[in-house]
Amino acid sequence: MAKTGNEELEGITLEVYLHVLKMGKPVGPREVMKAASLSSPSVAYRHLQKLEDLGYLQKNAYGEYITKNKAHISGFVWVGKRLMPKMWEYSIIFLAILVAEAAILAIHYRVETYEFKVFFLLLILITALALSVFTIEGFLQIKRTRNGKHEKTSVQNSSSSIRDNKTTTMHRLNCFLLSFSFKTNITL
Repeated sequence: MAKTGNEELEGITLEVYLHVLKMGKPVGPREVMKAASLSSPSVAYRHLQKLEDLGYLQKNAYGEYITKNKAHISGFVWVGKRLMPKMWEYSIIFLAILVAEAAILAIHYRVETYEFKVFFLLLILITALALSVFTIEGFLQIKRTRNGKHEKTSVQNSSSSIRDNKTTTMHRLNCFLLSFSFKTNITL
């Protein structure tokens, strides 16, 4: 019986799982060995077998493996058959807010006061900054995953990894704002 979701995917096993997902077709141990730069087909087979035992892969009649269930990978969400960094969800939200703010400013530009225009331009600047920070964090998360430095994945670690990602993002945002305030002599 497969014990889906109880075991953590990390390291080479995560890399093998992502490769099988990326291929989108049945793969054998030799293909996985080449793609993941493993030392032998038996090492690839061991990781494929582990994924099958966890219920994420299924072996077909030809001895090749196909995806069966989607694994929970911390910091990522499933969009159809693709994984997307959770940070990009926030980017999409901030993009919608940015478009709404720009539309409001465009509609009211001719009739509003100078203070209103300055306020809305600053609001747009802050929203654009948040959009860029979350977008960059999403790309960095993809880069960390591809380099094999992805955090452990499990239900227990998902809330702490999200908190860590938000803390990192807020730290970078604070550093940016502090450097901006020093350059422009604005007191925060």
